[in-house]
Amino acid sequence: MRILLVEDEADLASSIQTVLQRQGHVVDHCPGGLEGWNLLSAELARYELAIFDWMLPDLSGLELCRRARAAGLGLPLLLLTARSDTADRVEGLDAGADDYLSKPLAMEELLARIRALQRRHPSYREPLLEAGCYCLDYATGQLLVTTASGQVSVELSAKEQQLMGYFLEHPSQIIPGSRLRNQLWDLHQDPVSNVVAAQVRLLRRKLASYDLASPIETVPSKGYRFDPQAGLQP
Repeated sequence: MRILLVEDEADLASSIQTVLQRQGHVVDHCPGGLEGWNLLSAELARYELAIFDWMLPDLSGLELCRRARAAGLGLPLLLLTARSDTADRVEGLDAGADDYLSKPLAMEELLARIRALQRRHPSYREPLLEAGCYCLDYATGQLLVTTASGQVSVELSAKEQQLMGYFLEHPSQIIPGSRLRNQLWDLHQDPVSNVVAAQVRLLRRKLASYDLASPIETVPSKGYRFDPQAGLQP
């Protein structure tokens, strides 16, 4: 998922971002509530989950929840706070939060809460994503490729999973590099870098190391196209 994290404690935000990225998520972090709202309201379709700290320097997580719901945003909202009274939890949920997690955080519980929110959300993505002769297993990080001589299992890194997953969700479509960058890399990535081309090259090399044909075609001046049947090519 692409996740918006609004947390002003730098060490905690860094820890959360690292843990989520290791799970294959793309995380945009900002320390202030107003900046978080500007990102959320400007990119209504970008985020699939948001994590708000309650106490923020300019706009509270509680107000962020209220604004998101007033704007009709239906993405899951997770509220983080040191407050633990029942009245506070009720206030947070009434403001529009889907769940509430008290500080100090246990990262294992944070991940479990996020998984639960995913399952309850209409856009929940099944652990297996298939297109043609390719099947991506998000639970194991394995890409299963059916070839003419049998099935090959390829172990992917977190970023390779994200990239392959996006291609599997858009088979045979021409996807501009700018769209891949916006969807799969955080907002602080250099917008003119060759990060997409470099990652595509790495993915192609990974598949080649398993003697697999690359399913990713470069379309000059337009982007990339994924062939869901490339694995069956001799």
